[in-house]
Amino acid sequence: MEMQKVMLIVDDVEINRIILSQFFKNQYLILEAVNGHEALEVIEKQAVDIILLDLVMPEMNGFELLSILKKNEKYAEIPVIATTARNEGDNEIKAVEMGAADFITKPYNPTIVRCRVQNVMARIENEWWRFEQTAKDRQIVEMRRYIELDSLTGIYNSAAFFEKAASLLQDDPEIPYNIVYLDISSFKIINGLFHIETGNLILKTAAVYLKAITEGNGICGRMEADHFALCLPTDRFDIKPFVEGLDNAVQSLGICHNILFYVGVYPVDNVFLPVDQMCDRAHMALNMIKGHYTVRYAYYDDVMRERVLDEQMILREMEYALEEKQFCVYLQPIYSINENCPVSAEALVRWIHPSQGLISPGRFIPVFERNGFIVRLDRFVWETVCVFLAEQRKKTDRVIPVSVNVSRLNFYNSDFYDTITGLLEKYALEPWMLKLEITESAYMDNPRQIISQIKRFQEYGMQILMDDFGNGYSSLNMLRNMPVDILKVAMNFVQDIEHSDRAAGILKNVVKMARDLDMSVVIEGVETRPQVDFLQGIGCDNIQGFYFSKPLPMEKFEELIAGKDRATGK
Repeated sequence: MEMQKVMLIVDDVEINRIILSQFFKNQYLILEAVNGHEALEVIEKQAVDIILLDLVMPEMNGFELLSILKKNEKYAEIPVIATTARNEGDNEIKAVEMGAADFITKPYNPTIVRCRVQNVMARIENEWWRFEQTAKDRQIVEMRRYIELDSLTGIYNSAAFFEKAASLLQDDPEIPYNIVYLDISSFKIINGLFHIETGNLILKTAAVYLKAITEGNGICGRMEADHFALCLPTDRFDIKPFVEGLDNAVQSLGICHNILFYVGVYPVDNVFLPVDQMCDRAHMALNMIKGHYTVRYAYYDDVMRERVLDEQMILREMEYALEEKQFCVYLQPIYSINENCPVSAEALVRWIHPSQGLISPGRFIPVFERNGFIVRLDRFVWETVCVFLAEQRKKTDRVIPVSVNVSRLNFYNSDFYDTITGLLEKYALEPWMLKLEITESAYMDNPRQIISQIKRFQEYGMQILMDDFGNGYSSLNMLRNMPVDILKVAMNFVQDIEHSDRAAGILKNVVKMARDLDMSVVIEGVETRPQVDFLQGIGCDNIQGFYFSKPLPMEKFEELIAGKDRATGK
């Protein structure tokens, strides 16, 4: 029998505790506290699964309690939902930045309160699922937790850095600090060109420099691989001399390669924010300029802050959005130039938010890739497409196959193959009706496992497409090893052919190479008639892009197919 979960309601106003208790008395064992001190006494005696925390209370307020909980390893993982009045918007943002999972406002709307608690608990369960999926990595992390120093460089490892930096920042909150995040451009290439000892020498040299910079002023740590972090007082950190000194230290090694460090800086504006989140913000600033040769550093700013808040909104609402069918599937036709009609389609997921309208996939897909929710969203898309194909089969003898995207995380699930084939059997579909699109990044993560899975699907009768071919650094090497059936060539190639002979020549040879390998080709991003004429001239028939059609809702796609069938007499 599953044990009942425990909810702690912390509020100095009795009527608020009574109201919230009524909402959840059938789902949770309810505990109550009137201030932060009493709440701490409760959780020391009783394990708690979730806390509803009023921010404004006497003796110890909600912010003080939240800070204590997030600094204590024993309690840091307990999800906390802040309760605020309607006019306390700044308190809501501050609470979320300090680690609150969400917030609810007074007077309480029972439906909204229940949904937000449900979303937070579902998110925790989803993160636990990801945790379980990487059990082996977790064991390694657990072993390293008790060792403060990084074994290669001798400076703090990530866990120790987070702990030491938090103490440094909170010992004197009046002193302004910067969190600085660094990594090396294309470090994997350096390891590939030289011996691993050379890469290790670069990391050790960088660590010596960082330790010298922070000696007596701050601390430094190695986060992972070629990623480092520093915590320094603002008045002791001058970015230009810092970067120049790091360059000189590495160049002194005499390695015949241009080794560039990129730097992101987060000026600390809330010392109670978890240090790993501070590092994330500095890393976000770094990613804005990584790859540039003229710009080597960037500061976290309000635009990036808005992006963080947007990501928190996406995480807060994703479960509810899936339950309420806010996600929907659009289909973008793939046309045959010669037949002037759709011969296939790609399924694309869209989020129609009740207040924000259409949320771009570019906003939510990367977030879901990072937190693992993409696996559930993928399966929603697969089943939606199978339902559509089954309905098409009932209405007409002509079924146009649809390709669905497969996130790399799916390849780590042991039931991936059974899920796909089970859907085809459930809806009485033939294997050729559903195609799978994978990306080069999926192959790069685990080549042997990917190839094995692809062959199983092909033996079952399904076709595999390589999406965005040509965007990776090793596309040709990957193509040599991976037995895909169809290449989908990245749109940047076709967009350049009208003003670049080199792009046109490359595209022409890609099509020829695919034909020699007995593979089909789909060109993405086709938008103009000259592009269509060029592609037809080099023997490429199948194209996808706005020239023929943008992605369409399923009912509009169905109308398009019906219209084409009438026009051709099918």
